[in-house]
Amino acid sequence: MNYIIQATGLSPWAFGLAALMTFIAAGIRGLTGFGMAIVLVPLLGMVVAPAEAVVIGILLQLLIGPVGLKDIVAEADRDSALRIAMFAVVATPAGLWLLAHSSPDAARIVIAAIAIGAFAMVLLPAKPGQVPGFAFTAGTGIVSGILTGYAAMPGPPVVPYYLRQQMEPRRARASMMLVFFATAIAGSLASAVMGVATIHLFVVALCLFPPMWLGNHLGGKAFGTISPPVWRGCVALLLGAAGVSAVVRAFN
Repeated sequence: MNYIIQATGLSPWAFGLAALMTFIAAGIRGLTGFGMAIVLVPLLGMVVAPAEAVVIGILLQLLIGPVGLKDIVAEADRDSALRIAMFAVVATPAGLWLLAHSSPDAARIVIAAIAIGAFAMVLLPAKPGQVPGFAFTAGTGIVSGILTGYAAMPGPPVVPYYLRQQMEPRRARASMMLVFFATAIAGSLASAVMGVATIHLFVVALCLFPPMWLGNHLGGKAFGTISPPVWRGCVALLLGAAGVSAVVRAFN
């Protein structure tokens, strides 16, 4: 434990809090397929600098991405997921650039607007059987990529994309996870090239991997025990809570 404290540069209290935050956020990811960064990055911002919290969030998503990847690829709607991922990967460096050139207040307002907009889209009537067109898919990927670099939060545009199709939960969850793994790879590479991902932050992410793995594992176990309507309700509730939280942070 002393080695971990020395390696991360955090106090025992701060590291314990970060580990607990990571465990809870990863449990939500395992259950819903998204939400780890939405929950974790603002909380980590209370322990480390906000910009460092974004990078740690991206690195953690990179580390958890390969876990269960074989099943994720098999269950996902690969055509749409890969299209979204392609546009997201291209747009992620732009998000990092915006983060480096934006004030914290402006960032909070933009994130709040997008989170609320995504929640509103989930509430709109679903269109089962109607596949989104190229423009909507491309736009989803671009916004997801920008948000990955800007806030380590690729989820808000991707979640309504799949939920509004009334896609089977297991397929939607796997599709989102596949997209988020791709954005994590792009975000990690771009942040390393731009010099914002340091060895120190990577060590912090590695030290937080065990509680993340455990939370993700337990959340995944719970996913198989709930009905599709309950799952959709959990996803919508989480997205709504993220939007409210983002608004509160923007105006405080």
